[in-house]
Amino acid sequence: MPMPELLPPPTALEQVSDGQLKRYADLVYQRTGIRVSPQKKMLLSNRLRRRLRETGIASFDDYYRHLTCLRSNDPEWDAFLQEITTHETYLFRDDSQWQWFRNVYLAERAAEARGKGSPSLRIWSAACSTGDEPTTIACSIAAFLPNLQQWRIQIVGTDIGVGALEQAQSGVFGERAMRLVPEDYRRRFFTKAKDGQIWQAKPALMSMIAYRQHNLMEPLNERPFDLVFLKNVLIYFDAASKRKVLDNVCRLVRPGGLLAAGAAEGIADMLKGFERLQPWLHRRPQE
Repeated sequence: MPMPELLPPPTALEQVSDGQLKRYADLVYQRTGIRVSPQKKMLLSNRLRRRLRETGIASFDDYYRHLTCLRSNDPEWDAFLQEITTHETYLFRDDSQWQWFRNVYLAERAAEARGKGSPSLRIWSAACSTGDEPTTIACSIAAFLPNLQQWRIQIVGTDIGVGALEQAQSGVFGERAMRLVPEDYRRRFFTKAKDGQIWQAKPALMSMIAYRQHNLMEPLNERPFDLVFLKNVLIYFDAASKRKVLDNVCRLVRPGGLLAAGAAEGIADMLKGFERLQPWLHRRPQE
């Protein structure tokens, strides 16, 4: 497809019109299920201007037409999505949930596994962004699960963003992302760069994690998981999209398995048949 004519991009104060906002919002919703609200007009305008500067495309309308012709796996579409959906992420976010994971969940799984030759644990970190959550899961397992060498551990991290997954696969984290990581975890599970600002996850952690690109609006081709983390993502979805995502996710929670969500996701009434253990924790009943 020929590129649009290259002209000077919009000025720093120019914003999308209401009509342009609606067209972009509809396009994002069709591709991802994410709602861009009218209140995000300034944010969308700022992020779009950044993409216009990067691509050299002249106007909001030209860039919209360009996006509509791209496949969903095109790097520019991915760059656009990362611009408008980026939110802060860091290791060990939501400490109370990680205390539960370490002190309750892993302790229970270890007790169940006593006497078994080769116990297994499968966990899905959905919408994992740059890998902070899967790496937190791996750290906790490495630190708290006894006889780890006897276990078959599989952590699957998925995200819609190719750029985010490339960063996740590198296992590299900045000091800000590492700010809640306990000091002993830093020493045991990470290597510090010479400049002191970058941390590299060690191979023992990375070997537990497999990353895949995935749109939550579509089914994931995987076997059921013991535990699924679906946190801080459904706040960007409307009710219809949430239901579709939950249909795709819940079928991959094994009978007796757990779904851990964000505290503000607003999905409790949508989890038909699941038992609510905490405001953020739900269990699929045994069949």
